[in-house]
Amino acid sequence: MVNLGLSRVDDAVAAKHPGLGEYAACQSNAFMKGIFTFVTGTGATLGLQVFVQRKFKYPFQWNVLVAVIAGSVASYWVTRVESQKCSNLWLFLETGQLPTDVGTVIGKQVKARRGWETNVTLVPCG
Repeated sequence: MVNLGLSRVDDAVAAKHPGLGEYAACQSNAFMKGIFTFVTGTGATLGLQVFVQRKFKYPFQWNVLVAVIAGSVASYWVTRVESQKCSNLWLFLETGQLPTDVGTVIGKQVKARRGWETNVTLVPCG
């Protein structure tokens, strides 16, 4: 058994996927960046609102609510972007191709089947 974070992975699975450790480390880093973004985004938004509240008076509870929402949105965005990078890393480690390379090949195959490529000749049936 191989330890992967808090869970254990069977040796056969770890041998079949040699990039599993790198992917797990990447995902862990992505989640930590998301948590850090939530804390700093919420704090920065709250600080900015306290500064603005000197000019416009409104209840403090709205400061906290808006700050938490802004921190959550920023955290979601950072985590999503970083997790996509980890997914791209996983695909590269498993296939040796970047996802854009795979998408380009698949896109050309689909276009060729539909006759959208200019170098494809269509032969009428019958």
